[in-house]
Amino acid sequence: AQAARTLALEWARDGIRVAAYEAGRYAVAAKAFQASLTEQPAAGTLVNLGLAEWRGGRTGEAVLVGQRAAWLDPFRRDARSNLSFAAETTCINPPNLTWYETASTWLTANGWTWIAGGSLWLAVGMVTVPGFLRMRKAGWHQATASVAVGLFLFSLPPSLGVVTRSNVGIVVDKNTALLLTPTHAGEVIATLPAGEAVRRLRTRGNYDYVSTQNGGGWVERGQLEFICPAGA
Repeated sequence: AQAARTLALEWARDGIRVAAYEAGRYAVAAKAFQASLTEQPAAGTLVNLGLAEWRGGRTGEAVLVGQRAAWLDPFRRDARSNLSFAAETTCINPPNLTWYETASTWLTANGWTWIAGGSLWLAVGMVTVPGFLRMRKAGWHQATASVAVGLFLFSLPPSLGVVTRSNVGIVVDKNTALLLTPTHAGEVIATLPAGEAVRRLRTRGNYDYVSTQNGGGWVERGQLEFICPAGA
């Protein structure tokens, strides 16, 4: 009975979100999708939230949640298609990723962690367990250990890419000032459009020093959000 009530409540919420979106009440739909994310994060909900934010004219938030959807589920084509459309429409720069960060997008962050940890323990087990059990090492033990070591080494660059990608953020405010110094009165080097991707290099007080397509500079905290919330 409890499961049925929960399912009925979720259907009702889905109906509210869809009705608000179809009626053009994008702010209401966005709030409904955000409320759903607090209960259960899901890539599909992020994609729908991104569409609502985009329709509501909130480009920065739309790109941010689109990137988060791709982070959570790299296999969602609709998330990547929406990001490509946003980049072409607004001429914003997508994240500039290194080769190992690009490799990290092939699987989920947890996927690379499981591969690295599982292959390492498998290699250790194939080397130590036969001796511990006083078994003669067979050829398949050594072959399995070699494959596991190779898989572990293969997973290291993408695992590093997952860590470094956590410092990639999206500008959420329009005409965000890129400052020469981390002060409110700092000289403005350039203005960044909403949806622009930046990379945080260091932090000082209430400012982040970021790398952009226009060079480096300081951005006030709160004017950008990170693709991986843990990177904030």
